[in-house]
Amino acid sequence: RHRCGNLPMSHFPLKSIEVELEVKDHVATVVSTLNYQNQEDKPLEAVFVFPLPGDAAVCHFSAKIGQTQIVAEVKEKQQAREDYDDALSSGQQAFLLEESEQSPDIFTLSVGSLPPGESASIRLEYITELAVQADDGLRFSLPAVLNPRYKPQGSGGTEAATVQVTSVPASQIPYSLSFSARVSSPRPVSKVESNCSLDPLQYLNKEQTQVKLAGGHKFDRDVELLIYYKDAHQPTAVVEAGQASAKPGSLMGDPVVMLSLYPEFPESAMSSLSSCGEFVFLMDRSGSMGCSTSHSKPEETRIGSARDTLLLLLKSLPMGCYFNVYSFGSSYQHIFPKSVEYSDQTLEEAVKKVEEMTADLGGTEILQPLKHIYNQPCIPKQPRQLFVFTDGEVSNTKEVINLVKKNSGSHRCFSFGIGEGASSALINGLAKKGRGHAQFITGADRMQTKVMQSLRFALQPAVVDISIKWDLPKQVSATVLSPPITTLFQGQRSLVYAQLTGKSSEGAQGSVTVNYKLAGQPSKTQLHFSLKPAEDTGLTVHRLGARVLIRSLEMEEREDRGEKGEAVKEKVVELSVKSGVSSSFTAFIAVNKSDGKPIEGPLIHRNVPTPSKCFLNQLIQSSDLLSVILDQPRKQWLNPFLQLVSLQKASGCWLLDPALAAALGKTSEELDQSKPASVKEEVWATILALIWLHASKTDSKGEWELLSLKAVSWLRTQNAPCVECVDAANTLLGCKVQRDVLGL
Repeated sequence: RHRCGNLPMSHFPLKSIEVELEVKDHVATVVSTLNYQNQEDKPLEAVFVFPLPGDAAVCHFSAKIGQTQIVAEVKEKQQAREDYDDALSSGQQAFLLEESEQSPDIFTLSVGSLPPGESASIRLEYITELAVQADDGLRFSLPAVLNPRYKPQGSGGTEAATVQVTSVPASQIPYSLSFSARVSSPRPVSKVESNCSLDPLQYLNKEQTQVKLAGGHKFDRDVELLIYYKDAHQPTAVVEAGQASAKPGSLMGDPVVMLSLYPEFPESAMSSLSSCGEFVFLMDRSGSMGCSTSHSKPEETRIGSARDTLLLLLKSLPMGCYFNVYSFGSSYQHIFPKSVEYSDQTLEEAVKKVEEMTADLGGTEILQPLKHIYNQPCIPKQPRQLFVFTDGEVSNTKEVINLVKKNSGSHRCFSFGIGEGASSALINGLAKKGRGHAQFITGADRMQTKVMQSLRFALQPAVVDISIKWDLPKQVSATVLSPPITTLFQGQRSLVYAQLTGKSSEGAQGSVTVNYKLAGQPSKTQLHFSLKPAEDTGLTVHRLGARVLIRSLEMEEREDRGEKGEAVKEKVVELSVKSGVSSSFTAFIAVNKSDGKPIEGPLIHRNVPTPSKCFLNQLIQSSDLLSVILDQPRKQWLNPFLQLVSLQKASGCWLLDPALAAALGKTSEELDQSKPASVKEEVWATILALIWLHASKTDSKGEWELLSLKAVSWLRTQNAPCVECVDAANTLLGCKVQRDVLGL
């Protein structure tokens, strides 16, 4: 096959992408149609590498050439590749869709032997569950941006395993995108938000809402929808009948149930935030972290936002804990040789080093710092909590997740994907296998709000001894397809898939009970459900259940590369073929075997370009943005909020000094003269800071609530005359904050 040089953008074979999304409750079905046309004078092979959500179950792939429709079948990957090559060698048309062996959120689509002037439409279908956000919104993301994945030095991999991505600036993408969504749920939709321009919502009826992307999408960001239902925390169960043509007793032949559980913890247990723990922060400082977080604010860089967020986290940690900060790129660094006790001295040293952090460490070698962290002995009675900040562009995703899983017994991992194109497979995988929580920060999202939500989760008492008990009719048994539940967080959903074997009578009921211990107290969440199958789900639940089982088996195979691993691989291939759901060991292959005459002549190979968010060379052409790329550390805090936060001491108090006066917009003299005579300087400074936060930053209370609680705890130890202080502080700052609002 001939690889060729420059081609005008208008001549690239991919012309348009049409995406139709159907959301039923919290499950999304996505149908993408990719329209190709060969405008050259020779037969063509077009290869398109593109992102999909890391937990998607790809379940349909077909091609339409003229009036001929060819539906692909799932085959073992090597066999599918050989079939594809054989078809092209013999002048036939063939279409191949394969998942990357290194990361389950990257796919390669090869469109082979498209004759001059001919068009082809490729239809791709996948299903996925929508993640619950901290504010109860359900997040759907259509990845439009695929940043090149950093390949760690010395990592092996065949050419097939390490996919080559051709990236161009988003503004130069030669194909268009249209997107529409239909949301249906028995619960009313309260609102739908997006990071892209939408046409006005259409409420079709009580249960259906239509959403459309406004025209002219520029491929400069992923398309994100946030769907908010009323009564979001309603536990549900969906039973789906088996496939009539499949063998009873098999996964596809038996009914499958999908349970959505929302544990609600007792208020007494939730009010006691932990005051111990070892908090380890791992910050990505690779070159791509110098890119802007939002197209609307190019001056705000990923590393800048992460740095500000890390400052907030450090200031919000409880007295009595231990902490350390690592940063990584091609190499890694740490502030302390090992985790240190949280004190004014260690906090001050850490803050100073964090303020100096820039995106200057090259590539994205996350594996080595993780190994170093896990090799450090755990501190007795200080549970380890790991916070990872990265724009998630690595090629060895599965190796990284495997390492986190191996160490999941000794820590919890909270992950943050920063910017467009962050790998959902990496960010979700770190949190899922590390028994933590994942957050994505894109566009205009405030990183601080989301990260502080995760810190609150980390400070919650850990839920332990989690077990599931089924209560089903005598002749029915449940085989759980999901991995065991290892983590429960207040208000967060847990999904369980199970195969139901045996016959049940009309109107039969079942129930499931999740038992667990929280702060030493036994607790449980129970859900009763009907065994009658739903009528309108097709095979959605079966395919999601198969995807969950496939991912678990793939992880098992990576842990044992021997004879047992080979048997597990065969099991994955069999399950993938029977369920029609893709895996890392299989691929979709379609060959056009119609009686048309063979396609002759040398085949031209074209890589279809993918939009990349972070194009440094584009920005460097603008001299005033050069400082954004270099991202020099700031000599002074321009943001009064962060300035105030940076001045808080580890104990929770503030000092009465000129820096505090500047942050509050006053002079030192004004602060000194207004201080009640009997009050200590630190008490007066702390009450001033709290009044300012409550009066000026009520809209972002989630960001400073923990450091405010720490300040109030400190004030209680001082036995200060709070009434006089609060009144004087309100007068000085021109505020009207009540004592009870402060918690005093």
